[in-house]
Amino acid sequence: MMRFAIALFLFAAAPASAQLIAAKDHKIAMGHHHLLVEDVQKNVSFWKSLGGESVAFGTYDVIRFPNVLIFLREQKPTEGTNGSVVNHVGLQFQELRALVKRLKEAGTPIITKEVAGASFDVDADDLAWNEGAGTHLAFARAPNGTRVELYANKELDRPVANHHIHFNHPEVDAMKAWYVSKLGAKPGQRSGMEAADVGGVNLTFSPADEKPAGTKGRALDHIGFEVDGLEALCKKLEAEGITFDRPYQEIPELGIAVAFFTDPWGTYVELTEGLDAL
Repeated sequence: MMRFAIALFLFAAAPASAQLIAAKDHKIAMGHHHLLVEDVQKNVSFWKSLGGESVAFGTYDVIRFPNVLIFLREQKPTEGTNGSVVNHVGLQFQELRALVKRLKEAGTPIITKEVAGASFDVDADDLAWNEGAGTHLAFARAPNGTRVELYANKELDRPVANHHIHFNHPEVDAMKAWYVSKLGAKPGQRSGMEAADVGGVNLTFSPADEKPAGTKGRALDHIGFEVDGLEALCKKLEAEGITFDRPYQEIPELGIAVAFFTDPWGTYVELTEGLDAL
């Protein structure tokens, strides 16, 4: 990917290997989730308890997982993710049952019955069996109100990795088609739900009875995709009628370029180039 002049001190605390693995092989790949939090350290502890590692990036607190970075900004969110167009995000784990036990012992709210109890059988350990996927899952609530799906994948080649972003909206087919058209997502299904794959993440689309709120200002303020050739993609999207909230801009002191837009359903989206070095 294109590189800008990188201020090396920003990365002094970070291990050498970058975690946006899929960005090596995809022009557009998963980049990050940007969360608004009142208590930064509480949220750092939560994401680290899921297997993430804390790294420094400028003034940001970042938790790094394979194929997703979690950015934390100290700001009170208006609401949690439930009720917004991005209902939750998902990580996958080699060993889920033991993880959920540790989380419960640490006082983390496990909300599997609240979220999935109407659709799946939930056992005494608060794991739900998803027959369509042939695996267990659970739900936790981060301190800032972000719902996180914990998805069991015994075939995973590492303890934890990114898995999916789950959108809820009445216009499922239109959302799916838009992400296929604009970001080159590969259309398909996941466990009977409409879905599309971008490098390092599955985008899952479920119907909602009512139009949800947009993401900006919520616990998950925006999602981010890492792009190889960001300036060219921005010009293409502008030609296709997308108005950017923040047009393409290079930030040399961070070694990245960024651009922001809001999708037609209220999802605030950041596009980056250069975060795969973190």
